[in-house]
Amino acid sequence: MTKANAGHPPSRLLMLGALGVVYGDLGTSPLYAFEETFNPLHVLAVTPANIYGILSLILWGLVLIPTLKYATFALRADNDGEGGIFPLMALVLSRIRLSSHWRRRVIIFGLVGAAMFYGDSTITPAISVLSAIEGLEVLSPQLGSWTVPLTVVILVGLFWFQHRGTTQVGQVFGPIMFLWFMTLGLLGTIHIFEQPTILNALNPWWGVQLFYSQPAQVFFLLGVVILALTGAEAMYADMGHFGIQPIRLAWYRLVFPALALNYLGQGAFILKHPTATHHLFFQLAPEWSVLPLVILSTLATVIASQAVISGAFSMTAAAIKLGYLPRLRIDVTDDYHRGQIYIPVINWLLLVTVLLLVMTFRKSSELAGAYGLAVNLTMVVTTLCLILVARHLWRWSIVQISLVWVSILVIEIAFLIGNALKIPYGGWYPLAFGGVVYMLLGTWRQGQVLLRQQLLQANARFSLKELLSQGVARVPGIAVFFSPLPDMIPLSFIQNLQHNHVLHQQTIFIHLATANLPHVPLSEQLTYRVTDVGIYEIILTSGFRDRPDLRLALETCQQALNLPLNGQPMSFFLGRRTIIPTHARGMTYWQKVVFAWLYRNAEDATSYFRLPSEQVVELGIQVEI
Repeated sequence: MTKANAGHPPSRLLMLGALGVVYGDLGTSPLYAFEETFNPLHVLAVTPANIYGILSLILWGLVLIPTLKYATFALRADNDGEGGIFPLMALVLSRIRLSSHWRRRVIIFGLVGAAMFYGDSTITPAISVLSAIEGLEVLSPQLGSWTVPLTVVILVGLFWFQHRGTTQVGQVFGPIMFLWFMTLGLLGTIHIFEQPTILNALNPWWGVQLFYSQPAQVFFLLGVVILALTGAEAMYADMGHFGIQPIRLAWYRLVFPALALNYLGQGAFILKHPTATHHLFFQLAPEWSVLPLVILSTLATVIASQAVISGAFSMTAAAIKLGYLPRLRIDVTDDYHRGQIYIPVINWLLLVTVLLLVMTFRKSSELAGAYGLAVNLTMVVTTLCLILVARHLWRWSIVQISLVWVSILVIEIAFLIGNALKIPYGGWYPLAFGGVVYMLLGTWRQGQVLLRQQLLQANARFSLKELLSQGVARVPGIAVFFSPLPDMIPLSFIQNLQHNHVLHQQTIFIHLATANLPHVPLSEQLTYRVTDVGIYEIILTSGFRDRPDLRLALETCQQALNLPLNGQPMSFFLGRRTIIPTHARGMTYWQKVVFAWLYRNAEDATSYFRLPSEQVVELGIQVEI
């Protein structure tokens, strides 16, 4: 683990940037979280004791989860400066000696967390933008009919804009979110002064008392309170972009105080106006400022949505490099800012799903039932992995782990039980969506293992010396063959010899490997050797956040191995495999069919690695699995 903030620009600038990316989701929760607790579904009376109790649960939830778990401890568990579910999984697998049984468990944890993240990525834009546009109903109930159309227009515009990148508009995200958090704090403070008794909610006893007074509703209420904590995972996931200090400083100095003041202000308002539970957030503002507040909240929710979309792109790119998804087209939208990418397939799938959610649920209060479960599961997975890190890397005692991590885990499981009760009311959606994603991730991973086994079996029948002893003609030029595993003869090379009976004067086998690190320094990416038959073998190892540069690798090897590359024609030989599902052991037949479909629709290597198409030769091969 390294210092995640090393080499970053000044903390104040990064603090501002973190407001727009890290805290967009957490920062827009006041639009719907507290109001949802008094949804008629939960049959919770609007009494001072219940108001104090709910607020106490929200405020102490903010203390325990974002503050204690993420800001204090999780940010220490960086993988070469990166955080998030895949970097954390890679950290555990690479730095901790685990049995094969526990390694499989960690991989399952990681895939579940990633699958739930994708589910959350579809709900956040829908519920956030809907809740902001619903503020128009405060101005006039007749404007309610425009909520869904306006939400659809805004979301279509947001997703359409993705292909242009966010570097330019991203520069204004921070200032807008700074204004948003200042507005949250100001609106809350005004009503706290009008009803100072609301500060009683700071006493955790009110939360405990709520458990005793509402035993039948307590888990339902916990399933709603979690809405105020959604987005906390971003504090850890976005560590690589901003560093530890800026994320912590932004939380302690602005975000946490602003959220606490606003929630207390909403409680103060409802104490004074017990029937005013509809569009509670917008009722905090004077009538003349409601429209500007709707505009500002819409901008804030668009920024929160953008952060989630960008997170989905980054998650997908990492999953591809780590071998959990097939190759997809990835466009780099800014050559000067690492991580600015656009993945068309993911973008349009997200858009279609988000629009279906908006048009199906139509109200943020209806969608609230689907929200929370996915992110809650991701939180639990993160905690389980962090327990392993604390025990094996930080050398914590069992007592320390019990006091901190087991306590946090118990709280998160209590939230999870509350969310599980929402399954009939929309909570089924993230489970279904996440289940499909988990199936795809697991199927691709398992299928790749099975495919490699088949390739190794086919490869075992050949040796380089035997292949080259059969009177092969030498032809001028350079041939590059891609090997799926180190020390393995590429099947495209074998086919070329068998069908064309020629060997290029300079023949290169190259294997692309991915380390369990986000970034590998250029000086450590290449290993190479010359075989006893004069063939060059190169292993290019990059991090799961890096994009392998084949041209740079070949140029480096040219200097190191005195390869005469300049002025000679170069051809890239690729094996185009057709997967034939069979009923043999290793994976269920339907999974093999899914794997074959994924493999067939993956981005071809020529496009993915940006190889010059006129220099590419593809050789087909059928592989039965």
